[in-house]
Amino acid sequence: MTAPDSLPLHATIEANLASASPDLLRAMVKTFADALMSAEADALCNAEYGQVSDERVNHRNGYRPREWDTRAGTVELAIPKLRSGSYFPTWLLERRRRAEQALISVVATAYLLGVSTRRVEKLAETLGVTQLSKSQVSEMAKHLDGRVAEFRNRPLDQGPYTFVWLDALTQKVREGGRVVNIACLVAVGVNNEGQREVLGLDVATVEDGAGWTAFLRSLVARGLAGVKLVVSDAHTGLVDAVAGVLPGASWQRCRTHYARNLLTQVPKSAQPWVATLLRTVFEQPDADAVHQQMGQVIGSLHEKFPAAAEHLENAREDLLAFAAFPRTVWKSIWSNNPQERLNKEIRRRTDVVGIFPDRASVIRLVGAVLAEQSDEWAEQRRYIGSEILGRCRLHPIEGEPTDDTNPTALTA
Repeated sequence: MTAPDSLPLHATIEANLASASPDLLRAMVKTFADALMSAEADALCNAEYGQVSDERVNHRNGYRPREWDTRAGTVELAIPKLRSGSYFPTWLLERRRRAEQALISVVATAYLLGVSTRRVEKLAETLGVTQLSKSQVSEMAKHLDGRVAEFRNRPLDQGPYTFVWLDALTQKVREGGRVVNIACLVAVGVNNEGQREVLGLDVATVEDGAGWTAFLRSLVARGLAGVKLVVSDAHTGLVDAVAGVLPGASWQRCRTHYARNLLTQVPKSAQPWVATLLRTVFEQPDADAVHQQMGQVIGSLHEKFPAAAEHLENAREDLLAFAAFPRTVWKSIWSNNPQERLNKEIRRRTDVVGIFPDRASVIRLVGAVLAEQSDEWAEQRRYIGSEILGRCRLHPIEGEPTDDTNPTALTA
C-alpha cells in the first residue's frame, strides 16, 4: 500500500480535492487520525518519518488499511507498520463511540479555534497521543482552512441557478476588547441539475444594503447567473441589492416571516383569525385564484383592521411573486423555510461556542457546516425535477396555466 507520508500532506489533500470531493468532515477525521497515528509511530521509532537520526530505534514498514465506521461515514485509515514489533492505535480499541467522539471533538475544536500547537496537543491527549510536532500541527491547520477557502471560492459553474434563498444569522464575536454582533450572510440555490447547493458565505459588520450588495457581487463574480427568483425575509437593503446586482430577478418575501409581521398589526385575540385568513391565499389552485383571494382577504381585513389591510396591500406583490411559476414548485419557493432548517443546523454548532474569538473562526466553523450540508444535498434526490425546472426558466410563462399536478415533477 502506498504510504500516506510519502507525499506532503497538502499534496495528498489537493489530490483528494481533485478526485471525488470527499465529504468535508469525513476527510478531516481521516486527516487527523492519520496524523495522530503517524505521531505515535514516530514516537515508537524515536524519530520522525524519513528523518535520519542516530537515535532511531525502529523504521516504518508500509501501512495496512482498516475501515472505521463513524457518524461522518466510513473512514479509510492507514495504520503504520513497523519493521520490528507491531503498532496499533490504542484509542481504536476503546469503545467505538467514545473514540469517535473524542476524535471528532479534536477536529471540531481545532477547526473552530485556529489550531495552535499547544491546543491541539492538549486535545490529542484525549486519545492518548502525547507527541505532535509543530510541523504536523501546521500542516493540519493549512489543510483545514484550505478546504473551507476552496469551498467558499469555488466557481459557481453548475448554473443557471433559477431559485436562490438568502438569509443572515447574527453571531457574537470579540473585537477590540468588546463583544459585538456580526451578520453571517448565507446563499443557497437550485442548480442546473435541480439539486440544492450552498452558493456562498460571508460576514458583514452590519446587515445592510452595502453588505448584501458586496455579497451578491462576489457570487456573480464566481459565476452566479440565470436567477429568476430570490426568496428571503425583508432584510434591510436586500431588495435594493437584488435589483441592482441581479437584474431580471424577482423577489419573493417569505410568507412565514411576513405572517408574523402582519399579526403584530392586530390585537392578540384576533391573531388566529387573521392567520387563518392569510393562509387561504396560499391554498388556491391557480394563480388567478391566488390574486383574487388576496383581494378578498384585504377587503375583509379593511372592515375591522384598516392598518393591517394597508400593511398587507403594501406587501401584496412581493408575497405573491411565487404565483408566476408553475404550481408544482409553489411550496418550495414561497417561503424561506428550507433556509431556516439549515440555520437551525448551523446554530446547533455555533451555540456551543457562544462568543467566537474572531471573524475567521466564524467562517471556519460555519463554512465547515455548510460544506458538509452541500455534500449531503448532492447525494440526495433532486429538489426540483428537470422538466419543471426548465419551465421555471421560461418565467414568466406566457399563456400557460400554472396548475401543474405532475407528481414526478417535484421531488423532496
